[in-house]
Amino acid sequence: MTRLFGTDGVRGKAGTELTALLAFRLGMAGAAVLAKESGKKRPSMLIGADTRISSDMLVAALTAGICAVGVDVYNAGVVPAPAVAFLIKKYGLSAGVIVSASHNAFGDNGIKFYNGDGHKLTDEMEDKIAALMPGLDSIVQPTGADVGHLLKTTDSVGDYVEFLKKCVSDVSLSGLKIALDCANGATYQSARRVFEELDAIVDVIGDTPDGININENCGSTHIETLVDFVKLGDYDMGFAFDGDGDRCFAVDEHGNVVDGDMLMSIIGTHWKQQGLLAKNTIIATVMSNLGFFKEVEANGITAEQVKVGDRYVLERMIEGGFSLGGEQSGHIICLDHHTTGDGILTALLVAQIVIQSGRRLSKLNTMKRMPQALVNAKIKNEAKEAVLADESIKAEIAALTQRFDGNGRVLIRPSGTEPLIRVMIEGEDIEEITNEAKRIADLMEAIAK
Repeated sequence: MTRLFGTDGVRGKAGTELTALLAFRLGMAGAAVLAKESGKKRPSMLIGADTRISSDMLVAALTAGICAVGVDVYNAGVVPAPAVAFLIKKYGLSAGVIVSASHNAFGDNGIKFYNGDGHKLTDEMEDKIAALMPGLDSIVQPTGADVGHLLKTTDSVGDYVEFLKKCVSDVSLSGLKIALDCANGATYQSARRVFEELDAIVDVIGDTPDGININENCGSTHIETLVDFVKLGDYDMGFAFDGDGDRCFAVDEHGNVVDGDMLMSIIGTHWKQQGLLAKNTIIATVMSNLGFFKEVEANGITAEQVKVGDRYVLERMIEGGFSLGGEQSGHIICLDHHTTGDGILTALLVAQIVIQSGRRLSKLNTMKRMPQALVNAKIKNEAKEAVLADESIKAEIAALTQRFDGNGRVLIRPSGTEPLIRVMIEGEDIEEITNEAKRIADLMEAIAK
């Protein structure tokens, strides 16, 4: 049976798969479970959202569901997902939720919960919420003064910006010329503000959201837009965020892309030199490039691998007492500063390292990528398990794995947020691995028909 929650909350086409009714029911179930866990007599939750046109509808439905079970709601408005995680703790709330589909197109949307510590929920906690959904009629709904009510925060964006500034309080960015791409998403207010208040010279693109242009040819999923912008503007560096602001890609002064693996390597190496990298270890995922593992090992850093999903990175970081982890996609978790991945924070830390080291970003990035081909097979969610269990597919994967052993690797992974199975192959010949990845993806799509 397919789980209600994917690797990053509940997602789907807004209005058909992710309906207002589903959001209302998720609000009831989520608030009932999380309020009980908090143990507070008068529990309260924070809701934030990105700039999608459907976010207002889903925020309203969530709010009604949460209030229906006697939990107050603070509406933070449009804020990045990591701002929600921070504000929950700052305001002393029981839990929180972000309405966003991150890097997806505007027609999609999602609902993601955080607990009272500002952490994404574990699989077990999500399953508790999902298990309650069929039996919502059994929840006692309060009346009178015990019904939850809607409150507004005073300055969510300002509180978040002040938090970010304190993370790099020992450094001024004066003299740096920085380009930012906010993906027409949740960072469009806060990113410019924090960099300007730290005295950087800032130009911003992707900061005019209209409800439907989020991630449209901009942001970290369309990094080529920022690359062109940086090349034309003589910038020291550029940073691109995704729709909800928890991812970051960088572009160096020459217009070269610096992805999540490279950012982790830069931050980790600098922190090790400063004695700040806990246990000299970085937690990455199976999707990180082989070049990343070789680079950090050469710098005396251990890299552990966990399954894809930044919350699994976080779980291992907390379990092992590590301070740095993340994904190739740009989710970087700096646990000494924040409880979750934060794109703006990542950008600030990299800019800080440029200042402290006196080196250009291109010189800091010494990682050499192993050629990597990633092809998405379009497979409906309900067909993913059958496709991956097909004997002919398993035989093809086994043969490729044996073929590239020692000189690359093969990774097949169903997406937790989209109707896709991702086929990733690393090897020395980009044309060869691209052709093989396409071939496997085509076979999967044919079997799924």
